[in-house]
Amino acid sequence: MALQQSIELALASKIGASGLPTMALDAALSAVETALARLSDDDASGRLPLLKLPYATDDLASIREAASFLRRDATDVVFLGTGGSSLGGQALAQLKDYAVPGAGRFIDGPRVHFLDNLDPITFDHILHKLPLSSTRFVAISKSGGTGETLMQTIAVLCALERAGLRARPADTILGLSEPRVAGRKNGLRDLLEPEGVRFLDHDPGVGGRFSVLTNVGLLPAAVLGLDIAAVRQGAADAYDPLRAGGSARDIPAALGAALNIAVGLEGRNITVTMAYADRLERFARWWVQLWAESIGKDGKGSQPVAAIGPVDQHSQMQLYLGGPNDKLFTIMTTGVAGIGPMMDEKLSKRAGEPGFAGRRIGDLVAAQGRATADTLARNGRATRTLHIDKLNERSLGELLMHYMLETILTGYALGVDPFDQPAVEEGKILAKQYLTEAN
Repeated sequence: MALQQSIELALASKIGASGLPTMALDAALSAVETALARLSDDDASGRLPLLKLPYATDDLASIREAASFLRRDATDVVFLGTGGSSLGGQALAQLKDYAVPGAGRFIDGPRVHFLDNLDPITFDHILHKLPLSSTRFVAISKSGGTGETLMQTIAVLCALERAGLRARPADTILGLSEPRVAGRKNGLRDLLEPEGVRFLDHDPGVGGRFSVLTNVGLLPAAVLGLDIAAVRQGAADAYDPLRAGGSARDIPAALGAALNIAVGLEGRNITVTMAYADRLERFARWWVQLWAESIGKDGKGSQPVAAIGPVDQHSQMQLYLGGPNDKLFTIMTTGVAGIGPMMDEKLSKRAGEPGFAGRRIGDLVAAQGRATADTLARNGRATRTLHIDKLNERSLGELLMHYMLETILTGYALGVDPFDQPAVEEGKILAKQYLTEAN
């Protein structure tokens, strides 16, 4: 396994009275053991298709074929969809510098865009700037009824019409949605299938925010040339310990779930993940939705906060160290020591930092991540550390699966359904009602 987890800096035995008591962790581990048994039953019965994905290979060829179709003669590939239909793909795409400050401008091959937030000014601007004759679009909605995705897709069809490309939607657009079910409406298929647009099937048994290991997340990765089989391999690395039947304390995802439950019972209802890597920024955003939408029910759950290091040391650490002690921190680091430009000795002395001489930028980032975790712990802040030595397709796949398992086990142990989102659905219904009532 590439992922190294330690909860030592969260325990009272290490950081003192403000740390987690042994009894609290033991009680949480007991609850997670029950959750593990339920998850094992889910696997054996096939109720959760997500649990089969790490070992699946039969769909990879169709994903690669679709990616080849999208890349062919394309300058731009645009993914339409919101929330779980987009964030997982973005998390993987960052391995190829997508949305990485500065570096994203130099991506080889077609430029990739994720238009996940429905902003009318942004969307109109992009449609007018894109070279539509060489742009491909992927419209993603699990149910086929996501309002944002339907509006985006209608706008694209209208833009193609204005550009004289109305006869080419089948060569320009790819759909991704659940297969049709008798008696159930699917607006996206109703919109695009009459245009001859081909569809990939969204697995009906995998919800949007858990879909990163399906074609929803792997298609953008394949368009960017990433090794999608290695992503699945990494996910298997995270799931193998559960399948082997170990105790909760010895399974990283289960131990992480127990830690979250225990600190919640101690009254700390905010959980912060600070990742020391530009290429984990969208991962952190993906995790925020996963955690909030899965666990926040029946008055339970904790508020997820995404941070990126070292920049957010300057914007958030004062609060974390000097504010209320109501948070669990996860400091996520990668093996960057010894990487990056080396500091010149004379220039370092001139800058008043002779200790920089001969050091690389990665040395400072590695030191900052370690220092942040230790500083939080010394100030009585419960802190978990996660480290990936090399960030690549396999290690990111492991990290994604670890967090999905940790989330499911936390939900099971707390007695909430981690797969529904009733409050979100209420808002969607009201929004469509208000739209039709508007003058």
